[in-house]
Amino acid sequence: MKLDFWQVTDDPVEKVVTLIAKRACGQGERVLVVSADAQQRAAVSAALWQAGAESFLANGEADAPGAERQPILLAAEPLAANGARHLILADGTFREAEGFARVFLLFPPDLAPAARAAWRAQDGREGVERAYYAQEQGRWVKKG
Repeated sequence: MKLDFWQVTDDPVEKVVTLIAKRACGQGERVLVVSADAQQRAAVSAALWQAGAESFLANGEADAPGAERQPILLAAEPLAANGARHLILADGTFREAEGFARVFLLFPPDLAPAARAAWRAQDGREGVERAYYAQEQGRWVKKG
């Protein structure tokens, strides 16, 4: 599993989620976006529907009828009814999640200590490849 830690400093989380989801869906992947905050999920959903002038990213809540057909699901827990292999933890809280090929933890600076603890908890874990990204002058830069 690839485990990416993204420290969000310049853009709103919903913009970062849209960037990741657009790339993943473009590669034929399905995505699950997790946030315990219903208002944040609503903001992410709106941003996905307005992803660009000539496109949108269809999405829905995981508990809605037909959720299994959605390319992008939003949920409070990491349960992928749509068979997603990419998981975006949008609320900055790390959760153990099995069965995903790639996990993105998006966190603001104030949650950096918890993100560091989650990073350290992965030390020596077989099959986990970690990376850390930070925003610099509007661009995402791999730091570690």
